[in-house]
This record gives sequence, structure tokens and C-alpha cells, in this order.
Amino acid sequence: MPLRDFRIPEFDAPEVQLPTGELAHETTIVSMGPQHPSTHGVLRLMLKLDGESVLQVVPVIGYLHRGTEKIAEKRSYAMIVPYTDRLDYISSMYMNLGYVRAVEGLLGIEAPPRARVIRTILGELQRIASHLVWLGTFGLDLGAWTAFIYCFRERELILDLFEQICGARLTYNAIRIGGIVADLPAGWEDGLRAYLTAQEQGLRDYEGLLTGNPVFRARIEGIGVISAADALNWGLSGPSLRGSGSTFDLRKDDPYECYGEVDFHVATADSGDCLGRYEVRIQEMHESLSIIRQLLPRLQEPGEVQTKVPRVLKPPAGEFYAHVEAPRGIFGVYVVSDGSANPVRVRFRSPSFANLSALNTMCAGMKLADVVAILGSIDIVLGEVDR
Repeated sequence: MPLRDFRIPEFDAPEVQLPTGELAHETTIVSMGPQHPSTHGVLRLMLKLDGESVLQVVPVIGYLHRGTEKIAEKRSYAMIVPYTDRLDYISSMYMNLGYVRAVEGLLGIEAPPRARVIRTILGELQRIASHLVWLGTFGLDLGAWTAFIYCFRERELILDLFEQICGARLTYNAIRIGGIVADLPAGWEDGLRAYLTAQEQGLRDYEGLLTGNPVFRARIEGIGVISAADALNWGLSGPSLRGSGSTFDLRKDDPYECYGEVDFHVATADSGDCLGRYEVRIQEMHESLSIIRQLLPRLQEPGEVQTKVPRVLKPPAGEFYAHVEAPRGIFGVYVVSDGSANPVRVRFRSPSFANLSALNTMCAGMKLADVVAILGSIDIVLGEVDR
């Protein structure tokens, strides 16, 4: 874009008032990103600063927009599944699951019991893998290199398990309309048990490195505070909401797959700051391990993993909305059918988009260095922001 055509976004949000006695500086506009390691993707932040104090933050998105929702109108229902892999590419299993459940709702079908058990286990493995990417990169943002190495050590074990099921290590495409791609390969359960043991030790390692680390805590404690009321008003969900004290979790409040059949605790924190969001994700990984262990015995039960569906799907005319508790929050899928082989409309409700909208509320009044910590704490993925 020629420089003369460049436009600075409008700063229409109210400016924060700096504390009385704060040394005043000339107000400046600084562009952070879109090529910046701590924006976790092609995100641009326009910062209005008074010295190092943040007055306003305006996120600028759209650099990764691929038109996924419009493309879906020209694809069959089954062909859309791989496109969902590329939304939140750090948790593709959950992107597949959200879309597939919406189509199953249109068709009025349900996956077999064994498929639902496997889906739930894969979903919780995906939650842990996603949180490990977040924790490792969050540590890097704050100067903790060792945590990154430790987190990716255990994540590789999860990717090994995923690869055995579908042959991929990032865009998995294992969940199908009516079930899953295939039954578990021989020896997969043994690998899962070995991973669970390794992950329990891994969690102790992460917490030993970070939770009590005074430098780490100084960077995140009391930083980026948002109240539960403000978080709900902005549409936050997932750990970004539960870090402010809310107990809302679709796995409890609107159970799907096997979540209504297992016992687990909804992880929350009351502080509403970066530390609270960190604590929630650590607790969630412990709870995910517990859910998987509860479902392990059910893998011994035989059964089908795929409901019979026509080769060419033509759901009856109508509409359906399905949502799941993805690692970053509520991932919703709205599908409209006119009875043909292609949907009339597909619309995604992405959690990162809503979570990013509250960034100005969290950052106003903080320091420039805090923006990196706050942005990292809400764990965005630009693939599902831009869609």
C-alpha cells in the first residue's frame, strides 16, 4: 500500500486518565505489528502512548482473511471439514468437532457411543496441546526460554498420538460427520497411558519453573485486569472469562459428547489478571488429564465409530447452531440448508475475535511492556479471528 494511502485507525474509545502526578510526555502513535513476534500472528496493534503509558489500543485485523465462510457455500458438507482445520490451527480437532456437530444437528443424527468417547478424549488431548503452545510461547514473551522447551516436549507426545489416528500433526481432520475417520490403531491406548504419566510430571515441571518465579509473577500479577461483568459484556469466553471468576463452561452448562458422563471441576480464578488466566489454563490441563483417565476404561467397549450417512449429504431445509468449549472459548457454528448438497450459509463464532475486542479495556493505563503480556494472556489465533 502506498504510504500516502495509509490511514491510522480512529481512536474512538475513551482515553484512560493517567494518575495525578504522572510525568506527562508527548502523545505518540506507535504501530506494533503486523510483523512482530509477540503478536502471535499477523495482528497489528495501534497504540496511543503518553511516554510509556498506554492510553488506547486499537487492534487491526484482516491480514489473514481467506473467506472461509464464503468458500463453504460452494463446497459440499463433507468438503468443508478440512477448511475448519485452518481456522484455529492450534486446536484443529475442536474446529472439526464444532462444524461436524452443526451438520449432524441438521441431519438429525448422532455419532455412535464409541465415537463420542474417542471424540471427547481427542478433544481433551487437543485442549492440553493447545495450552502447551500457549504456555511455551507466553513464557517466551516474558523471557522464560526453558518453559518453551519443556512444553513442546510433551506436546510432541500428543502429536504422535494424533499422527497415528489421521497421519497429520497439525491440521488433523480426524473427526467426520457421523463419527470419526477410523477406529483407534493397535497399541494406541498404551501410548496414551504413557503420555498421561509423562504429562503429569511435565505439569509439575512447568509449575516449578513459573508459578513461584518472582520475575514471572512480577510481569503478570495485577496486569491486564478485567472484571467478570466487563468480560461478559465484551463476549469473552474460555480461560479469558474464567480467569475473572466466571464458572461458565459449555462442557458443564450445555454438555455434549461425553462431558455429561464424567466428573470434572471448572477451573476459575478471581483476580481477572494475566496471572489468573495463567492459573486457569494450568488447572484445566490437570482436569483434562482427569477426564481422559475416566474415559480410558470405555475404550475397551467395542462398537462402531461411524454412523451410516449418504455419500452425498443433503440435509433437509433448515438451520442449526452448535457450539463447543474450544481451548480459547466458545466456538460456534451456524449452518443453513436449502436441501441441496451445499449449505446456503456457514457462519463461525470464533472465541479469539471476541477476546481480542476487550484488549483496550485490559491495556488502558498499563505500560507498553505490559501489552505483550496481556496480549499473550488471552491466547489468540489469527486464523479464527480473520476466518
